[in-house]
Amino acid sequence: LRDDRIRIERMEKLHFEYSHAFQLISDFYAKEVPDTTGPQKLSVILSLDKPVICALAAVIAYLKEFNLERMLYNPSNFKRLSSETEHMTINGTTMKNLEILQNQTDMKTKGSLLWVLDHTRTSFGRRRLKKWVTQPLMKSSEINARLDAVSEMLLSESSVFGQIRNLLCKLPDIERGLCSVFHKKCSTQEFFLIVSTLSRLDLEIQALVPVIHSHVKTPLLQNALLEIPELLSPVKHYLKILNEEAAKTGDKTQLFKDLTDFPVIRKKKEEILDVLSKIQLHLLDIRKQIKNPSAEYVTVSGQEFMIEVKNSHKSSVPSDWVMVSSTKAVSRFHSPFIIENYRHLNQLREQLVLDCSAEWLNFLDHFSEHYHPVSKAIGHLATIDCLFSLAQVAKQGDYCRPTVQDNRREIIIKNGRHPVIDVLLGEQDQYVPNTTNLSGDGERVMIITGPNMGGKSSYIKQVALITVMAQIGSYVPAEESTIGVVDGIFTRMGAADNIYKGQSTFMEELTDTAEIIRKATPKSLVILDELGRGTSTHDGIAIAYATLEHFIRDVESLTLFVTHYPSVCELEKVYPEKVGNYHMAFLVNEEESAEQKGSEGEENPEFITFLYQITKGVSARSYGLNVAKLADIPEEILKKAAHKSKELETIVNMKR
Repeated sequence: LRDDRIRIERMEKLHFEYSHAFQLISDFYAKEVPDTTGPQKLSVILSLDKPVICALAAVIAYLKEFNLERMLYNPSNFKRLSSETEHMTINGTTMKNLEILQNQTDMKTKGSLLWVLDHTRTSFGRRRLKKWVTQPLMKSSEINARLDAVSEMLLSESSVFGQIRNLLCKLPDIERGLCSVFHKKCSTQEFFLIVSTLSRLDLEIQALVPVIHSHVKTPLLQNALLEIPELLSPVKHYLKILNEEAAKTGDKTQLFKDLTDFPVIRKKKEEILDVLSKIQLHLLDIRKQIKNPSAEYVTVSGQEFMIEVKNSHKSSVPSDWVMVSSTKAVSRFHSPFIIENYRHLNQLREQLVLDCSAEWLNFLDHFSEHYHPVSKAIGHLATIDCLFSLAQVAKQGDYCRPTVQDNRREIIIKNGRHPVIDVLLGEQDQYVPNTTNLSGDGERVMIITGPNMGGKSSYIKQVALITVMAQIGSYVPAEESTIGVVDGIFTRMGAADNIYKGQSTFMEELTDTAEIIRKATPKSLVILDELGRGTSTHDGIAIAYATLEHFIRDVESLTLFVTHYPSVCELEKVYPEKVGNYHMAFLVNEEESAEQKGSEGEENPEFITFLYQITKGVSARSYGLNVAKLADIPEEILKKAAHKSKELETIVNMKR
């Protein structure tokens, strides 16, 4: 970043040296990991490669500064980094161009793909859906498992789905709560809320088990739902130990119901009771000493066990008593016995608070042994929430279940619509549906021309978004669609310079394109919107032509190429099987133009009507003056421009 929002910290070289790393890791797993399996875990870790061990040691050292090193106690959740990609590649540029997480106008969620898909009920479900949207799947088996679940939710007559959906409403953020329990950062109130919620979920899902067995067919849903109760079963035990009132007020001294498992606290409480009973017995002596058989202890502003004597009877008070406070009418005293025992009592109480805090942290440690199963159960709930959300999306009219296949390279969409614009337009204005046929074996490149504002960009984004939705496991806005799994979507759209890096618009454009050329494969979808427009016309055409030819001949990806350069369309003649020319259809209102032609035969810009329909063939012109007219450029400028445009066109035609 261009400013100081990123802080760079450097670690000493020592941390990355193997001998030092080996020592640090051995100490960590052998001495610091609390349970007895430390040595066993250590042997797993020491079998890793040397660079991994060096890096792990540095991570341990770093996390210790934040008291977060517990995350590394259990190596079973370490995952090997593999070269085989699990998710479709969608880089930052593509996220931005396709408006996957936020719109490009005010950077809010509304108007993004996530906004269309998000009907989740829980905060942890929402986070998982965001992950799904940014990481579409690559295995058709996994995609179809999600689609099967969504179909079942959509078509099932059983009421069980409604009951499960209701369980998800009003849940607190148990995922975040569990995390704060694991790092021992939670209050007793928070702990009680999390554990009682989990315990309630366990009982409620347990009650539904017979119905789930008989009515839920999809493996993804059935396994998730049936696993939740067994993963959550250890939680109930912790709820039984706690005293609800004390947990809700945060009083750790009364937190545990049964003290048999907490001998330290029990002993402290017994000692306190001892002292209290001694002090109560001492009251009898006091009554004799001051000859008042009904004298009682009083507590004023936190000072306990005081004896109140009217100022008129002060003479009856023994001389070794200490006056603590007085008013006009009375004085209050402590006897030497009280002074001594009261001090002892307060020490014991302070010690009790410390002991209870220590026991509370121990208690959280014990609970954290179940962190992974509980976390997995919450993961299942998040998945179910996401599937409900996708089922809600599929309920909208005219969505269909896509057919997703591993080994095919094709994107076939019949009457597809742009998912976001479709929702934004609502019922009154219908989005014009369009069909797409891209196939690795046949026509895999579409060159799209047509007037400005004719809907080219919306069309290419629609193809990309439908592909993303299909690989998330969502229904798509089309009559039918078949998607061969795409390994990445690469886009180059819009023009923006990067002044901070000192890069011109054209430089940005080409840097993006170079990255796509390096990374795209025959299984990718590549979208290039108006490449080459940042420089002079001839250079622009040359670069656009050469780049597109490279994609056709060498990269072999499925490609959508939007251009205003008619010469690029000649590539269809060179590669007739692989390339098709298309344009966004429109009507030119000839009569209106004819009427406006003045007596001197002066030119007027044409006025055109957009049909927003993708059509075979090349559009010879871009009708830029039509946009100028819509933008309210003054009439005389438009006339001058129309005249000049005609003149240049005549010159070019003569040269031809």
